[in-house]
Amino acid sequence: MSLYRTELRRLTKRRLTRWSALLGLLVLTAVVVGVFFTNQKIDASTRATAERAAEQQWQQDVRSNEQFRAECEKAKTGGTAQPGQFPDDCSMIQPPPREAIQAEWFLPSTFDFRTNFGDTLLPLAAILAMVGFVVGASFVGAEWSTGGMMNLLLWRPKRLTVLLTKLAALLTGLLAVAVPTTVLWFGSFWLVANLRGSTAKMTSGTWQSFALGGLRGVVLALVTATIGFALASLGRHTAMALGGVIALMVVGQFGLGILLEMAGVRFAAAWLLPTYALAWMQKKVTLEDWDSCQATYFGECKPDTLTITWQQSSVLLAVGLTVILGAALWAMRRRDIS
Repeated sequence: MSLYRTELRRLTKRRLTRWSALLGLLVLTAVVVGVFFTNQKIDASTRATAERAAEQQWQQDVRSNEQFRAECEKAKTGGTAQPGQFPDDCSMIQPPPREAIQAEWFLPSTFDFRTNFGDTLLPLAAILAMVGFVVGASFVGAEWSTGGMMNLLLWRPKRLTVLLTKLAALLTGLLAVAVPTTVLWFGSFWLVANLRGSTAKMTSGTWQSFALGGLRGVVLALVTATIGFALASLGRHTAMALGGVIALMVVGQFGLGILLEMAGVRFAAAWLLPTYALAWMQKKVTLEDWDSCQATYFGECKPDTLTITWQQSSVLLAVGLTVILGAALWAMRRRDIS
């Protein structure tokens, strides 16, 4: 019997795998439903309503300005004006011009696929990564804690082959879920844009950019699943991976972030892992340091900036993956199985 097919069957039969995948799909479905009901298609009637609302707002501003100017003139005439309460010349109080109140301000939220869809790839990647990490950690962690790994090695004594086959089965199963989910995500928001927004101005370049964003999300899920798998194998328990990540995020990330801020370190976010995950998904993240002001010729203050690109994030992901997986393989080869 093929070890790979056996491990793939074991992965799909596990209750945690099924429930994790189902919970992730439910969360993603809730996001799509929420976006659908909080957006509205903009038509001529909606624009007319927004124009009327803008007109009403402008008229209200005109009345408020006239009332305030009358109070100013009365106070100036009676000598009861408080310092700083009114301008020196009451004629300076003028209503805003009509074009200053734009109808776009009063339009309801609408889902423009070209403008808004890229932002939805981040929660998709986050959910896939979380599901991948939990399933990956529990898949091998349960084998160690229940003694299944020892029994399996009696049948197939090649340790590294067994561990890597389990990893291959895990990544195959995750791909089988992540790819269709990503395709459905694209289709769902395309439907939302058709019914509750706009699909205008979509070009081949935009589609390519979105497709690459979806691919980066799938790759991130595969990397996190592998890291969870390797950590659980190192600790020989699922809790090793889950506890390690919780400790890293709570102590390492939040604690480190607070410490760096207190120390006044420039671009403190550059030392935090979520920044690199965000840069990986969004292609780049620009950090700003407002304590270092660079004055322009017009007297404007420009902060120093630091740009973190997806290439830099890919190097960090590759190094981290190599170190953690390498340590798991080394421990599997060197440590006693008991």
